[in-house]
Amino acid sequence: MLSLNKLINKLVKGKSGSDGRRSADPVIIPREEHSISRKQISQNALNVLYTLKDAGYEAYLVGGCVRDLLLGHEPKDFDVATNALPEQVHKLFRRSRLIGRRFKLVHVHFGRDVIEVATFRAPPEENNHVDEQGRIVQDNVYGNLEQDAWRRDFTVNALYYNIRDFSIVDYTGGIQDLNAGLIRLIGDVETRYREDPVRMLRALRFVAKLGLKLDKNTEAGIFQLASLLKDIPPARLFDETLKLYLTGNAAVTHELLCHYGLFDEMYPQTAALLHQEKDGYPRTLLMKALENTDKRIDDDKPVTPAFLFAALLWEPVRQRAQLLMENGMPDITAMQRASSEVIIEQVQRVAVPKRFSLVTRDIWNLQPRLIKRQGKRAFRSLLHPKFRAGYDFLALRAESGEPFTELVAWWTEFQQASATQQQKMVDSLGGEGTGKKPRRRRRRRPAAKNVQKDS
Repeated sequence: MLSLNKLINKLVKGKSGSDGRRSADPVIIPREEHSISRKQISQNALNVLYTLKDAGYEAYLVGGCVRDLLLGHEPKDFDVATNALPEQVHKLFRRSRLIGRRFKLVHVHFGRDVIEVATFRAPPEENNHVDEQGRIVQDNVYGNLEQDAWRRDFTVNALYYNIRDFSIVDYTGGIQDLNAGLIRLIGDVETRYREDPVRMLRALRFVAKLGLKLDKNTEAGIFQLASLLKDIPPARLFDETLKLYLTGNAAVTHELLCHYGLFDEMYPQTAALLHQEKDGYPRTLLMKALENTDKRIDDDKPVTPAFLFAALLWEPVRQRAQLLMENGMPDITAMQRASSEVIIEQVQRVAVPKRFSLVTRDIWNLQPRLIKRQGKRAFRSLLHPKFRAGYDFLALRAESGEPFTELVAWWTEFQQASATQQQKMVDSLGGEGTGKKPRRRRRRRPAAKNVQKDS
């Protein structure tokens, strides 16, 4: 990475304007003064860059991949920015697709690998492209490299790697902020958050992922404007939830979301109960679930969003089911009713698709069933398609302080036992707790006699 002193000397030559912009001339960091090597860049991304360059267009790596390479991280993907129009890009690559309605992008396919190519964009015009709340409703105006840099969200995401001379182009002071360990919004903080409130979530995700800290104005804006998330479509907040919780930094990210009040806007049922918790159980279970999720991701093991949502929403389901049982409803029925009510309310904020919410309900509904093991119940539970997820959740509950340690141990042994041993384990439980009432024999009525009437 370029030394901090050299960068600061270069950057301070241009004075900042009233809108936070530095001079129009970008800082150009030559190849010998930064750490990015073509060996670190995907060969597919290099193919796209060179194809655009050889066709006479500008071509840059941009955004998170440049930021991550400078920080010594392996980028998740590589994005390309160019002055070529989407249709022109599409013609250059046989295996490419035009996508997007509001603003067209090109996806260039190399097997499973996809390189996203975007044409330089201009910032939205205040009068024509922003609604009364300040949100962007139209941003499909093409621009140049400088405009594209200034319309991006954070300075560390507005760095461009130029394939022509392997230099880095920095209009917004991103390198300086990167060296200072700062996440800073480009431009006026309130304006940028109002344009797209999801930027608050992105800021915290970068803090958790990169170990950086928020610039003081960027941070203050989140406290002030967290409620703007109410206006974000629930489907988009579902996508953001997966990015926040399923990228290996769930535990840290969750703490940040709670600290800045964003979790309250996304998961209000759970947040309300976390605020009033007395025994610490709800937070303990959720944090253990998130830590386990992070560990599975680190170990390259699969994770399912359904289990994540089961943990995120368990406390409102548990308390609602408990209240229903106190009012006389059977435990399994109460759990089913509570599960449905909590999901219905939650999807108004975060639209959890049915393919996940149905599995989440199965996990919850298995909890009272796993307690009842007599007769054929244990065998039926074991054959349930989501038994393993339900069992794992029961183990999580026991680990978090609920009195199910012996029950979890029983199920652990039961899964591994032979059929004969399983039957012995069930028989040893006795008949208590089956919940069955003795059947009453139905009295058979005598058959009606056919009586012939006299004619």
